[in-house]
Amino acid sequence: QVRLVESGGGLVQPGESLRLSCAASGIVFSIYAMAWYRQVPGKQRELVAVITSGRSTRYGDSVKGRFAISRDNTKNTVYLEMNSLKPEDTGVYYCNAALTPTDYWGQGTQVTVSS
Repeated sequence: QVRLVESGGGLVQPGESLRLSCAASGIVFSIYAMAWYRQVPGKQRELVAVITSGRSTRYGDSVKGRFAISRDNTKNTVYLEMNSLKPEDTGVYYCNAALTPTDYWGQGTQVTVSS
């Protein structure tokens, strides 16, 4: 059974920081690319950040310079550090594990940035 469980979401004010975690089980974690996506009602799901099995990273333009993705293969966990949060960062954040042609998804965690 493959399971991706996100945690760390919540309500924060603009300018504050938050760290999301995604714990994976049921896969050989170290060989999967891991990613964070987010979705706002009425909009398409958006790639936020990805980290490959080789630990290269890339970010969506809207979060570049503010967010950082990392992974701990000993804990089968991927993290998303979110800094200088903006109201437009609000959404449901989903963890993704990918090894072509297979994708797995978590159930999502809500992040709300509001004053």
